[in-house]
Amino acid sequence: MRRASTRLALLGLAVATLGLPAAAGAAPVVTLKVKAVPIPKNPSSQTGPTWPGTGNILGAGTAVEAEFHITGTEYGGFPSPLTGVTFYTPPGSKVRTQGFASCPKSVLESHEVQKCPKKSVAGPKGSASGVVSFGGTRVHETLSVQPFFSSGNLVFYAEGTTPASIELLSTGVISSPVSGFGPVLTTEVPLVITVPEAPYGSVEAIKVKVGAAFKQGKKLVSYGTLPKKCAKGGFPVKAEMKFLSGETVTVNVKAPCPKK
Repeated sequence: MRRASTRLALLGLAVATLGLPAAAGAAPVVTLKVKAVPIPKNPSSQTGPTWPGTGNILGAGTAVEAEFHITGTEYGGFPSPLTGVTFYTPPGSKVRTQGFASCPKSVLESHEVQKCPKKSVAGPKGSASGVVSFGGTRVHETLSVQPFFSSGNLVFYAEGTTPASIELLSTGVISSPVSGFGPVLTTEVPLVITVPEAPYGSVEAIKVKVGAAFKQGKKLVSYGTLPKKCAKGGFPVKAEMKFLSGETVTVNVKAPCPKK
């Protein structure tokens, strides 16, 4: 199998070029689940001890677990390829980037993430699944997705091996709070093409966890901190999902408030 290449420069090509015109007025359907969870002491591990006093606690440091599901048939029977995700945190949330190790851009771009400093890992491996193409054949593939800190940004490295060899790098930029929400994470999602002139890959599900902390003296310093208040019904969260078809799908959800 050939290594799948990412081609953001091909965004200007119409979907029809691939022989897969989008259905008029069609747009993918997106669902989102979000929850605050304790911060693992070893961010690269799925299991193991977590920092006491973190998680779904008002004003406490937290990791965030987000799960997206995308359905649609507008792209040859599958959802239009995902090109970007903008994630709006609840009002009163805080993000601190200072003090965390950074994985050099050169290491990330060479896909040698095993050389990243251990303290630059921003969370355990999550997953993404979808459909890739080999000529006229569409097959499902699952990738691992792991977040890293790099120059104050969040970078997501995705890797798949079967049936295609895929290595993707998505950079997320943190920006200031906007009205009704906290800090905003904007991430570009590279397009995936397995063989020349084949349709791009379609994303159907993403599950990631982001959160890390370190001790500074006796104080625990967390990358993310929950608001000190939770409105009735939960913490408001919003995601904007951008697709190759030109559609932007907005999803508003409520993350659970802490239990009293």
